[in-house]
Amino acid sequence: MNVKRFFNYVPFTGIAIALLFIAGCQHKPAANDGWVDLFDGQTLNGWKVLNQDWDHPDSKPDFYVEDNMIICNTTLDNQGGGYLVTEKSYDNFILELDVKIDTSLNSGIQCRGQIWDRDTVTSYVAGNAEGTVRQIEWRSGYVWGYQVEVDPSERAWSGGLYEPGNRGWVVTLAGNDKARNAFRLLDWNHFKIVMDGNKIQTWVNDVPAVDTTDDMSASGFIGLQFHGAYRQWQDGAKTRWKNIRIKEL
Repeated sequence: MNVKRFFNYVPFTGIAIALLFIAGCQHKPAANDGWVDLFDGQTLNGWKVLNQDWDHPDSKPDFYVEDNMIICNTTLDNQGGGYLVTEKSYDNFILELDVKIDTSLNSGIQCRGQIWDRDTVTSYVAGNAEGTVRQIEWRSGYVWGYQVEVDPSERAWSGGLYEPGNRGWVVTLAGNDKARNAFRLLDWNHFKIVMDGNKIQTWVNDVPAVDTTDDMSASGFIGLQFHGAYRQWQDGAKTRWKNIRIKEL
């Protein structure tokens, strides 16, 4: 072999390999593209339970892990309800998750959740056809904040924007039949929520539900609602959650 040709060839090969390596790194996507799992599928690490039943302070909402799901078991001994909430607070984000709920229940996804540090009176908009407004006093320790509803009732406002502990209904799905029909009863449903500054958007199974602006809360915890049982036939009904992930903006 010609020695001169050999030494001319070796540097060229090295440069070519280096260029290919650099090009590959430039086009390689970042791991998970910024998405973080909020639920590891095995434990409730990073979460804590908030009880909202003042009459039964020792009766915590029943959240547990089974088959890679967070399960909320409804019980008659806790009528005030509560939440499973993240220990960390979030400002601007995209949140995605899947939920399956028994039709006798109601639940929701708390976003930018807060807790009143003193007794507070607010004007509350009810979820009836008339949108009845009344004054309610919320006790210190009560959760308030944006909540995206999981509503399998005939009203069918899943994906609507509600604010427990404060103003009540912010954006209903009244008249929005496409969004109302997006939720699948007794099946898994995919929710997507965007909180970006004062911009709030929700989707249910990829169908747009809410697109609004609001300045009430800029930061807070993520929460899964435990809705208390009021009737015997609700006892033991369940809400199931999985594939919970968040991308901070």
